[in-house]
Amino acid sequence: METTTFMADPTRLMIAAAVGIVCLLVLIIKFKLHPVISMMISAIIIGVGAGMPLTMISDTVEKGVGKTLQGIALLVGLGSMFGGILEVSGGAQKIAQTLIDKFGQKKAGWALGLTGLVIGTTVFFEAGVVVLIPLAFSVAKQTRKSTLYYAIPLLSGLASGYAFVPPSAGSVLVANALGVNLGTMIMVGVPTALVCMLVSGVIWGTFIGNKMFTKLPANVEEIHDDGKELPSFGLVLGVILIPLILILLSTIPGSVQNILGFLGKPFLALTIATLAAMYFLGIRRGFTGEQLKKILDHSLRPVGMILLVIASGGVIRWMLQDSGLGTIIGPALEKSGLPLILIAFLIALLVRASVGSSIVAMTMASGVMATMPAVMATSMLYRAAMCCAICGGATALSHVNDAGFWLVGTFLEIDEKTTLKSWTIMETLIGITSLIIALIVSIFA
Repeated sequence: METTTFMADPTRLMIAAAVGIVCLLVLIIKFKLHPVISMMISAIIIGVGAGMPLTMISDTVEKGVGKTLQGIALLVGLGSMFGGILEVSGGAQKIAQTLIDKFGQKKAGWALGLTGLVIGTTVFFEAGVVVLIPLAFSVAKQTRKSTLYYAIPLLSGLASGYAFVPPSAGSVLVANALGVNLGTMIMVGVPTALVCMLVSGVIWGTFIGNKMFTKLPANVEEIHDDGKELPSFGLVLGVILIPLILILLSTIPGSVQNILGFLGKPFLALTIATLAAMYFLGIRRGFTGEQLKKILDHSLRPVGMILLVIASGGVIRWMLQDSGLGTIIGPALEKSGLPLILIAFLIALLVRASVGSSIVAMTMASGVMATMPAVMATSMLYRAAMCCAICGGATALSHVNDAGFWLVGTFLEIDEKTTLKSWTIMETLIGITSLIIALIVSIFA
């Protein structure tokens, strides 16, 4: 963490920070201003209000963008391309179909939850829903059960994989902000994601699916097998696991540490995985170079907006840090007696509930906690647990200001009340479960 070169008057800084955050929420919620512009305005208000020199404010804006994106930009792009190939090749469908066959219809919820978790580590949530939700409908059509019975486990798996397991953008963003090695993040994130999927997906999905019957969408009859030959399960799983294995191997000490450490760098691990996907799931299965280029180009379309939102959140983080906020609120929060992990969770939860964007909540909460010397002085394991708490808080309380809320309601063709009772509670259970796990892990950190 960089040394603060400016120290504002504590009272003035607290007022500036509060006004800046309130302005951010008002601009987004009331005036519907784009989050990127809103966060930039908020950051400048904080800097000017705190009395920072104007040159320092402009330098901090540039530093915030650079520092934030240097560890995440390539991962978001590469992960998007990897997911695009996985989607178009039919790899995601193959994972789901194989697991459903193995588990059987009675345990299809488990199969769909695990599929979502695996796919969620590399594919954006929206893309995962589009690709996999027809499979949940297919099973519901055969069993004549509520679509929630199968959709909730699938959605829970996708959300949990994205939140806790690198190389997903959210987990990598928070881990980078708190200086957590991605190998450690995987070792803590995978069991956290599994337990969250079990609680919010399988258990809650079974309960709400039995309690509330939701019909198949009107166009479900149009869902059919297009006859496309899918790649083998082993091949798809092997390609998906490449980045996870390489990142984990990079943590092994020994004579080959330099080589494994290099191969396990997240950007290189994802580059290798993307190349493997292009060859084994693309070229070897008849895709031409031109077709692959179109797939990759299409997969990169949402990346620019995601990176701008992340960068803008990073500007606020560094504005708060360079103004000295961490050295002021840190001791106060420590004296409050609340666990730092709980504080991190509550910050993420507040931003998530107010703004709706999980990525903004992750950026803001991790940024605030990273400004506190007491946090950065804790062990790597403790900070990995805090990452899970932040990601969980940023997942919970999805409601009408979250695009995911409307996406799910639209695909399942359910009204807002039903979406709140099913999807919102599922997301909140992910948050609460991750907080409990994080607090337990912190005991041993």
